[in-house]
Amino acid sequence: MLLRRAAVVASRHLFNRSYAQSAAALAPLEEDPSVLPALEYLDGFPRPDPKHNETILAIPRSASGTSASEKERKAGRVPAIVFEQEDGQHGGNKRLISVRTNQIRKLVNHLGRSFFLSRLFELEVREGGFDVDGDEGSRFVVERVRVLPRKLHLHSATDAPLNVTFLRAPSHALLKVEVPLVYRGEDVSPGLRKGSSLNTIKRTAKFLCPADIVPPYIDVDLSELDVGQKVVMGDLKVHPALKLLQSKDEPVCKIMGARVSDQRRK
Repeated sequence: MLLRRAAVVASRHLFNRSYAQSAAALAPLEEDPSVLPALEYLDGFPRPDPKHNETILAIPRSASGTSASEKERKAGRVPAIVFEQEDGQHGGNKRLISVRTNQIRKLVNHLGRSFFLSRLFELEVREGGFDVDGDEGSRFVVERVRVLPRKLHLHSATDAPLNVTFLRAPSHALLKVEVPLVYRGEDVSPGLRKGSSLNTIKRTAKFLCPADIVPPYIDVDLSELDVGQKVVMGDLKVHPALKLLQSKDEPVCKIMGARVSDQRRK
């Protein structure tokens, strides 16, 4: 048993140093998480703002389908599902729940849709229901777990939340996350100061992230970019334990010079 645990620790250590594993090794580890080294956010990289820490309240839901979902929405609730992370999406430990419409709407409005989908929350599922105005309802807790919102469906006209999918996110989980990109340094970029324009190609980047260090966003530094220069996925500065799931040569943005016809008009 000691040899087996030592092998698990060595495997995790290799992931942190080499960042290159087989697909099988990237699945959630089923060993005792206490034997795995903890990962923490590093200085200089974005970390979640604690002011947005919030427990999402939920109640169990027995029925599914269009009619049942409409009844939930009319009652001020959003139909939702909680899956095991990644592989559990196809019939794993699935739980049907409903969450408060006003709570999900508030979080999405405060954070933005992309940032909501890259942030972990505590989810508390309670028997006995809750009032749409925020009454906590029964204190009998069915499940309390950290989750990552995986999918969010909004009404096309009103942006009201229609349904949400969550993934359980224990510390040993590895999560595929579309992390928002935040562009900085426009005011000092040599190319932009010359009157060129920024061609924003990507708004998110897909990474495989250990659950304890999912970044809320990734900074894209434009401060040294001149006309014709670009940033590619491989240029993004992230925690070394994150694994890029896109080509490192895929363009993120480019400083575009003025067209010849535009220069002649001047």
